[in-house]
Amino acid sequence: MNIIKTLAEELNIKEMQVEKTIALIDEGNTIPFIARYRKEVTGGLSDEILRTFGERLTYLRNLDARKEEVTKSIEEQGKMTEEIAQEIEVAKTLAEVEDIYRPYKQKRKTRGSVAKAKGLEPLAEIIYAQKETKPIEEIAKEYVTNVETVDNQTEKDKIVADVQEAIAGALDIIAENISDHANYRKNIKRICYREAVIETKAAKPEEKSSYEMYYEFTENINRLPSHRILAINRGEKEEFLKVKINKPEDKIINFIERDVIEGQTQFTDYLKNTILDSWKRLIEPSIDREIRSDLTGKAEEKAIKVFGKNAKQLLLGAPIKNLTVIGFDPAYRTGCKIAVIDETGKVLATTTIYPTEPQNDVEKASKELLELIKKYDVNMFAIGNGTASRESEIFVSDVIKQAKEKLGKEVHYAIVSEAGASVYSASKLATEEYPDINVSLRGAISIARRLQDPLAELVKIDPKSIGVGQYQHDVDQKKLSESLTGVVEDAVNKVGVDINTATPSLLSYVSGINKTIANNIVKYRDENGKIKERKELLEVSKLGKVAFEQCAGFIRVFDGKNPLEITGVHPESYEVAEKLLNMIGYQKDDIKDSEKLKEIRTKLSGLNIAKIGEELKVGELTLKDIIAELSKPGRDPREEMPKPVLRSDVLKFEDLQDNQILTGTVRNVTDFGAFVDIGVKHDGLVHISEMSHGFVKNPSDIVQVGDVVKVKVIGIDKERQKVKLSMKI
Repeated sequence: MNIIKTLAEELNIKEMQVEKTIALIDEGNTIPFIARYRKEVTGGLSDEILRTFGERLTYLRNLDARKEEVTKSIEEQGKMTEEIAQEIEVAKTLAEVEDIYRPYKQKRKTRGSVAKAKGLEPLAEIIYAQKETKPIEEIAKEYVTNVETVDNQTEKDKIVADVQEAIAGALDIIAENISDHANYRKNIKRICYREAVIETKAAKPEEKSSYEMYYEFTENINRLPSHRILAINRGEKEEFLKVKINKPEDKIINFIERDVIEGQTQFTDYLKNTILDSWKRLIEPSIDREIRSDLTGKAEEKAIKVFGKNAKQLLLGAPIKNLTVIGFDPAYRTGCKIAVIDETGKVLATTTIYPTEPQNDVEKASKELLELIKKYDVNMFAIGNGTASRESEIFVSDVIKQAKEKLGKEVHYAIVSEAGASVYSASKLATEEYPDINVSLRGAISIARRLQDPLAELVKIDPKSIGVGQYQHDVDQKKLSESLTGVVEDAVNKVGVDINTATPSLLSYVSGINKTIANNIVKYRDENGKIKERKELLEVSKLGKVAFEQCAGFIRVFDGKNPLEITGVHPESYEVAEKLLNMIGYQKDDIKDSEKLKEIRTKLSGLNIAKIGEELKVGELTLKDIIAELSKPGRDPREEMPKPVLRSDVLKFEDLQDNQILTGTVRNVTDFGAFVDIGVKHDGLVHISEMSHGFVKNPSDIVQVGDVVKVKVIGIDKERQKVKLSMKI
């Protein structure tokens, strides 16, 4: 297989791009580094394309390796032919290779293998050839064992007692050969994918469950969306559903018969029955497993991509800067946990209040919060969206009114996803960060910090626990983990990391930095004080030249020796950046001066990129990036993202009315639509059909997690507290 050509065709890029990108990956460069600092080499491939590139490269290399193993095994058996070699060569998937190899695999004991051990293979060949005119019973007599000649147990296993056993054994061999025929399996799967229908029924019809829509359900497998596949799988696993794939059996049987049976002979009925036996006993169960596995694999791949896209948007959520925030972790019996966090993320105070059931001590709780607001000049509440969130929101909105009346203070609140907060609270990392703070209060700290800086806080949590996916607990956990690690890496490196404030969790996702090096950086910082310039990182234990090259451009050194180090300009391009500034009459220190920066920005925007690139001997893509960085030094790309919706009063479910227009925040995007937080207890659903007046193929083409959208209420289910929304306004 020509891997370079295959990747070029699949990703619609040039073969030269593929060759050079493979070389970069094989040299040990990370995806973020290649995407950001090797654009001239790759032709400007994005981090998303490069992730797909890396996955496909690994798959195709594994495919090539498997082809070599299969070829070697068949050759060692002396059964390789030009036709088989060609089939292996053109196979595009591991499944195709395994189908080709199936007849040559070492099998466990089967009816066919037992018959072969009894010497019935020649009889099977005679029947299959359909040429012999002598009655089959006479032919079979030659294969019946003379029992008198058998003298040990091994030989007894090879006894063919009579003609019927001889014929039955020969037909078992034929049935197995038909089942192992790669072309039959390929075409049967093609027929099934075109025409088969999945059917689900209730395993316990009288029991209510979340799978009721599947209690009597059928759909063509080629139209089954990924979220339904995963829902059906889960329903089957939890024993609420029975699942069956209905296939066009007559068409499949006729297809095999047309290829096997050569006119009407004494062997015809035997072969027809054998084909049916092969289908029912051997092929169908195997095809069922393969189809279910293929459907699940594709559904999982889609779910992982959806989860990854949502997680990236959540990680890149706009930070709320320069505000003192009260983190409010709602609860009932154990009380609501409170943490006051200053604008730098420092914990100023913690407490527990009891405004919810069963204590309902609203007066004392209100008084305590008002004191905290006054003492620490609080601007915001970040309320977790878990248990008792709704009651807590009503309580907080009342406290906000009191703050305005009694303190003359404008305070707002935002609802924050607390997914994974409890996991973080009990983690080793949280214990190290807050050894003197009770585990129950750490969740409130995490909730507040998520509002202040989503990325810095969410990297402390296992990405699977972020809670913005679709059936993430049902998919291949290894693949999910690998994908999400890549997503977090891309997000962290897109934003850049302040080397003097970043936690080990954040640093460990920077290109070229592993957990050991991340801890060593923090240790070095603790022992030597603030890091003053990027090259100082070379003094950190285990951070060598290779790691430095990979990480340097993603590190930010604020108030350091070199102003270029608050930008994404890589040290390898410092000389080019300084020459560029000199060409327009400025020095690198001038980018710190806001007035001069305006002038610099204007002059840079009017440059002839091609001409300057030639003069400075630098590629146009790299030059454009340098210009962008010099124009906005210290820029946080998240500032361009939608800000959280800030509220001061609560919307009750009872206040909702049909056709009401509301503003909400997209909390999750799935295959079938988007969930939008409109300020009531449960997020409302905008179904894919209600996202646009035009056709929508994929909801993520319309909205992303964190987007602020206007929606119209089109359905209210008071009993289940569910709201249907529309974006067709």
